[in-house]
Amino acid sequence: MSDQIKHECGFALIRLLRPLEYYRLRYGSWMHGLNKLYLLMEKQHNRGQDGAGAVCVKFDLEPGQKYMHRVRSNSDASIKDVFDTINKSFASVREHNPELLNDPHWSKNNLPFAGELYLGHLRYGTFGKNNIANVHPVMRENNWKTKSLALAGNFNLTNVDELFGHLVELGQHPEDYSDTVTILEKIGHFLDKENERTFRIYKEEGHSNTKISELIAQNLDITRILRESCKRWDGGYAVAGLFGHGDAFVIRDPWGIRPAFYYYDDEFFVCASERPVIQTAFNVDFDKVKELQPGHAIIARKNCRISEEKILDTQIHKPCSFERIYFSRGTDKEIYKERKMLGRLLCPQILKAIDYDIKNTVFSYIPNTASVAFYGLLEGLNEYCDKVKKEKILKLKKDEITPEKLKDIFTLSPRIDKIAVKDVKLRTFITQDTERNELVGHVYDVTYGAVKDNTDTLVVLDDSIVRGTTLRKSIVTMLDRLNPKKIVIVSSAPQIRYPDCYGIDMAKLGDFIAFEAAIKMLKESGKYNVINEVYRKCKEQESLPKEDFINYVKEIFTPFSDDEVSAKIANLLKPEKIKADLVIIYQNIENLHKAIPKHNGDWYFTGNYPTPGGNKVVNKSFINYIEGKNQRSY
Repeated sequence: MSDQIKHECGFALIRLLRPLEYYRLRYGSWMHGLNKLYLLMEKQHNRGQDGAGAVCVKFDLEPGQKYMHRVRSNSDASIKDVFDTINKSFASVREHNPELLNDPHWSKNNLPFAGELYLGHLRYGTFGKNNIANVHPVMRENNWKTKSLALAGNFNLTNVDELFGHLVELGQHPEDYSDTVTILEKIGHFLDKENERTFRIYKEEGHSNTKISELIAQNLDITRILRESCKRWDGGYAVAGLFGHGDAFVIRDPWGIRPAFYYYDDEFFVCASERPVIQTAFNVDFDKVKELQPGHAIIARKNCRISEEKILDTQIHKPCSFERIYFSRGTDKEIYKERKMLGRLLCPQILKAIDYDIKNTVFSYIPNTASVAFYGLLEGLNEYCDKVKKEKILKLKKDEITPEKLKDIFTLSPRIDKIAVKDVKLRTFITQDTERNELVGHVYDVTYGAVKDNTDTLVVLDDSIVRGTTLRKSIVTMLDRLNPKKIVIVSSAPQIRYPDCYGIDMAKLGDFIAFEAAIKMLKESGKYNVINEVYRKCKEQESLPKEDFINYVKEIFTPFSDDEVSAKIANLLKPEKIKADLVIIYQNIENLHKAIPKHNGDWYFTGNYPTPGGNKVVNKSFINYIEGKNQRSY
């Protein structure tokens, strides 16, 4: 994705199902689980670079010993910083008394992060805040182990205002207005209630307080806690949690918007945001790693019992398609095939745009994450070339078949070149807009000599075109230096028309080049009444419950075809000084679902939000746009 947008968050949970001594004997170190946590986090670094954190829970310590430890960092190299901090706590022992460091029993009693339960997180910031307090895992500590809680996850809720108000009604005074604090306090509230309910039962049975603590830890009803906590949540979420006594869980939203996968054997229980990282870290086959079902929680009890429990009724299945197009690692078997198909299905549109002139067209891609879709595009182009070659050969008369003629036919194949190379990173010390824009224009460098002057068409594939800023300020001008006759920019994703409110940092309508194009066309055609009418309808909805909202913003696009919007986008993105014609091609919705049949969450393309809160968000976003408010819509 040449436009810079934030990635999804990632998490990794590991529960060691054997004592630490087992891993020392089997794998040479009690740190084996900690090393696996590092590997899972490093393999998911694509999911966020704004911060990282890890928490460890130790089992069965004596009173007076710290049983939960946490490290967080918001540095540029946050994963490294987290594990450097953990390792520093071992350094002195490693230097002066290495045999103690190899002793699991001593280490557990004396060193942080020598425990049986780990939770790691990689963060991206959805809206500016990047101080350490916003880095996961977040914690709610208590002298009762069964009331201590650590959380981390990949989530955005659309109805924080509603949930925040409910917490206030309960008598709480939340320290921050965010979905993270809201989720933490929601679960914490019902965790407290469950502790109190269970305490009363055991107290009436005559047990001592000490014995009651043990009984609560053994019988805490996590399913009840989660069911009560999240029944009002509107949004996409995969939330992992650890309790101080040793139970753990991961819960997924009932629409299946955010991903979560798990695997367990007799040594480990592990859960993460992506399947291939588990496959790699634990050397297991694809079919051994299970997807957590929507509306379910996978619960790992301290006694090693693991179960997947239904928490909420499953809603219309709407997993985020952007996970497959761009965010998740392409090393997943299914994602790799899907991305190739996205590229392959673009062939007819591209061939039409180049007037089927393969000989005078150069094909390339920007950025590297578009490479898999590019391989699929090449497969489709080669298939087309083979068809053309076959037809030409069959049309030849016997006396026309010569080596020269056959050579001419067989040379038909797509011309592939590495056209653009990312050369430098934009540095923030450039503060004046004119100077910054000049620097942005040199972020990429081009390969000279690959394109025939004023003859070749240059086709460049991108993952998606969101804002178009980098295309307008850098890439199109850069490609024009090669003197092509025509530049065709192709997006493997459809036009992004609406905000995302379930995880991606795309909250403002004015940021989308497709929306900008539609507004421009309405104004140019004198259809101001459409804009005014949509605004009126949105304002009328402001006081309604979120369940009654309708996405009237769709009416902004109704007067125009997809091709008309694409043509206007090309007009808006074409710098004045470039000589080549510019064409913009987007994937269509039909082919998106053909390529990615199991992940049909497409609200940012179609406006079909799976939750009521989504319609409320797009409504607010349009009002903000019209009223000139540059602020988040949820």
